[in-house]
Amino acid sequence: MQGRGVQKDHRPGDRLRAGLRHACLALGLVAGVPSGWAGDALRLRFAPEKDYGPFIYETHEGQVEGLSADFLNAMAAQGELQIDTLPAQPLAAILEAARQGQVDLISSLRPTPERAEFLGFTRPYVTVPAVLVTLPSRDPQSLGDFRGRPVAVGRGYAVESFVREKYPEVQWTPVDDDSEGLRLLRAGHVGAVVADVASVHFAADRLGLRSVQVNAAIGFEYPLSFAFPKSRPDIGRALEDSLRQLPEPRRQTLRQHWLDGRQQSGDDPRAVWLRRIGLGLAGVAVLGLVVTLVRRSPDDDAL
Repeated sequence: MQGRGVQKDHRPGDRLRAGLRHACLALGLVAGVPSGWAGDALRLRFAPEKDYGPFIYETHEGQVEGLSADFLNAMAAQGELQIDTLPAQPLAAILEAARQGQVDLISSLRPTPERAEFLGFTRPYVTVPAVLVTLPSRDPQSLGDFRGRPVAVGRGYAVESFVREKYPEVQWTPVDDDSEGLRLLRAGHVGAVVADVASVHFAADRLGLRSVQVNAAIGFEYPLSFAFPKSRPDIGRALEDSLRQLPEPRRQTLRQHWLDGRQQSGDDPRAVWLRRIGLGLAGVAVLGLVVTLVRRSPDDDAL
């Protein structure tokens, strides 16, 4: 995934930086550098997660897609960014590579104190709640019901430290991604999975799982941001500028393309269906009233 946007320099500092970039190019200093200014674009090594749909994931054909990929493409098209996409990996491997200075850009990441030791973060561009996922049951379940039982959670995910601290009595089973957690749930190796609600629906659809129950939110949300090396504030400024220049209607269109109502809500799913049923009944009532009015005769109006 590559994109390039060109902007005119408006401030003296911008003109100075542009002049320095062109001087470096003339001297051949940019060639061979893994990240930095290339022409008028800031070249960044982007490390995508392998399976964190609908935000970022690798398709069966090896393409990187998702809400965050579309955001980056839109930002690069109208900003000074050139994105070089690295091979997709699990998040834990990406974070380790970032620690070692091998990555310039990570998407779909929630800021945490541990990550802030070596990463900076942009403003969030989407927020989703984390939920508890189980096999279907008669009553909603909560994490308190899983004392002494295995529950899957993403290894290195922001929610992992939260649930481990708040629910130490649960037997936490770290997994590389939410799809692995759902497979363990289906096989009966864990009693539940903790994940964000959008990823749960996306992964379940890809795996063909129809018999899972999304319970209420667990009190943890994912405000997802772009992350960059803490030692490179210039990358952070460039990302923030590109985000700011992306019109809100365009952002909303991207969100709506990848997220529907069920993927953004942490409500009890039965409450959601009750609301839908209620709206359906209301629609039937309105339709009945319209039919009755149409069928009324002129004599009826005279009464």
